[in-house]
Amino acid sequence: MTVTVSRHFVGELFQGVPGMAAERASLLRRAGISPGLLESPHGRVTVEQFATLYRLLVNACDDETPGFFARPLRGGTLKLLCLSLLEAPTLKVALHRYRLFFRILLDDFGYEVSHGDDLVRIGLVEHRPPAGSRILVHELMLKLLHGIASWMIARKIPPITLECAYPQPEHSADYRYFYPGRLLFDRPQTAIYFDVAVLDEPIRQTKRHLGAFLKRAPADWFYVSFEERLLSHRVREHLTRHGAYAAGVVEVAAALHMSVRTLSRRLAAEGTRFQAVKDECRRDVAVQALTRSDQPLAGIAEGLGFEDQACFSRAFRAWTGDTPAAYRRGSLTYTS
Repeated sequence: MTVTVSRHFVGELFQGVPGMAAERASLLRRAGISPGLLESPHGRVTVEQFATLYRLLVNACDDETPGFFARPLRGGTLKLLCLSLLEAPTLKVALHRYRLFFRILLDDFGYEVSHGDDLVRIGLVEHRPPAGSRILVHELMLKLLHGIASWMIARKIPPITLECAYPQPEHSADYRYFYPGRLLFDRPQTAIYFDVAVLDEPIRQTKRHLGAFLKRAPADWFYVSFEERLLSHRVREHLTRHGAYAAGVVEVAAALHMSVRTLSRRLAAEGTRFQAVKDECRRDVAVQALTRSDQPLAGIAEGLGFEDQACFSRAFRAWTGDTPAAYRRGSLTYTS
């Protein structure tokens, strides 16, 4: 999985657990994350690093929503939640049980589900402000619901609209890799909309599949590719699958059986352009290589289609605020 996320997701994760300040450096080290990355305005971590850190913090706090709410959700809560949903006949019934589960457990937070003829709407309900970072809590609790719902019916549920009850954050470019569809900020309530037809989907998972799902959490539901729906995802998957990081727009458009004009127009409709998708892909592959291999910088630069190591270093610094060498030194310091 060659995907990275903003430092926001790491830095804000500790906001609700000020008592863990002394353990913070140790937890970051165990997750392979340099604290220096959190000071860089463009710092990035891999999805695997974030997921590892999340699991470590959950275990250290014995709270599966670490410091998010006034009442902790002790270890095993997510397993019990999933077990309560697996016997539901359809996703509609499962979502009803999901809402009731959190209504019973939490006094300060919950979900509401409503639907019309075309769309089902799931909103986050705040009875009082969360103890943790509000934006992060909204992001992760919505992704949790989306991930569990998609897993239960064994297919990705494409969101149609996402409404966010907060201003557009600096890391909002990451949202393109979380949710296809329309994004709206500064809304009265955070909510996600799906095609109402998904409510009639049967639950296809069983107890024997649950262990693997929980073991991989939260990585599997944190990022999901929608290449069948978003062209930007399709371009990214093509570049990664074929290692075509030096490919130009003409070559990629031909491989995807469309004209350059069509590819550019459709990417613009998604709020991006070919070079931006290509650079995001190369940035994430570079971060993966720097944190998970000892491949020489010159080899990484060549594999990503740069003329030389100097060009790669300039691009990487523009992407992350750090040079590849410094980024690797920080990572190695916290994985050794």
